[in-house]
Amino acid sequence: MNAAEQAHNLQLTSKIAAIANIFKTTFPDAKADLTPWRSDPDTQEWVDPDSIDLGFHFPGWSPRLQGRSILVQVRFHCDLDTQVQRLIGVEVAAFNHRGEAWRLSTIDHWRIEGQDLPYPDVTDKLKSVCRQIFELFAISDSAC
Repeated sequence: MNAAEQAHNLQLTSKIAAIANIFKTTFPDAKADLTPWRSDPDTQEWVDPDSIDLGFHFPGWSPRLQGRSILVQVRFHCDLDTQVQRLIGVEVAAFNHRGEAWRLSTIDHWRIEGQDLPYPDVTDKLKSVCRQIFELFAISDSAC
């Protein structure tokens, strides 16, 4: 779900801002987009209500990144027994003129897969961003 729509309280709003800051510190040319999903019915059908989604756009195609835009999805799971929401993973996908170039998921093996892979140093930076997001949400769990 769009990060702007998930900002229900001050704690979550500050964490969303921290995610944007982490990404922009690592990739200074990126422009944050807190509403990467359109509000049309076809798009909304695919939106995960248990995620915080942010887009990052670059001022042109980046050969090191192999894309122009990145979608970051911070995924959560609500434990129905305890009513506690926990971070389960981060998914990052880059897009270029052909569509999705590559995808990184921390839910599986932390490896990048796709047809147009970024340079190894960019991969290391992306994994560092994901680790920092985990650290940000490891501080406390929230209620569902």
